[in-house]
Amino acid sequence: SLEVANGQFLAISGRSGSGKTTLLNLMAGLDQPTEGKVLFQGRDLKKMVDKELVDLRRKSIGFVFQSFGLLPLLSAYENVEMPMHIAGLQRKERRRKALEELELVGLSARAKHRPFELSGGEQQRVAVARALVNDPKVVFADEPTGELDTTTADGISIMLRQIMVERRITVVVATHDRALMAKADRVVALVDGIVIEDTCRK
Repeated sequence: SLEVANGQFLAISGRSGSGKTTLLNLMAGLDQPTEGKVLFQGRDLKKMVDKELVDLRRKSIGFVFQSFGLLPLLSAYENVEMPMHIAGLQRKERRRKALEELELVGLSARAKHRPFELSGGEQQRVAVARALVNDPKVVFADEPTGELDTTTADGISIMLRQIMVERRITVVVATHDRALMAKADRVVALVDGIVIEDTCRK
């Protein structure tokens, strides 16, 4: 059992195979539990029909992945704009928001560059900007610093913390990264899918 408060920065830790990604996917409604239930703001995800789940993920949830997940033929700007295009926002609003989020992550000068022209850290910043464009209530990040060097990873960790505070959103990360865990309000340790430790740091 696990409950995450609004505006909390939660880190889920544990070795590979401990269940971090599975827990993240269950919380985000990407997977369905075989037992028990997952409540998102009091709503049981298992009782939602596909359209409701899609709508929830589109409007209330942002995702950041270890491998960045950017579309290679699109520029940084176009990658950030894509979720808003899918959501049906007008072009002018899409442009305003995309540029705003790229500015937030310090990449407005790289807006026209494609992923292969960006460093790993820059690609992950684009991924964070994309996760934020629809003003989600919670951002789920699966090993967001896993493919980055130590200095770049620390920059991403600091940025996630700042965004959580400024936007008052909930951030849930699955991570091995102790520096990222140190930025969290709370760290939950898993072993074989079981919570063995639940530590509030702040």
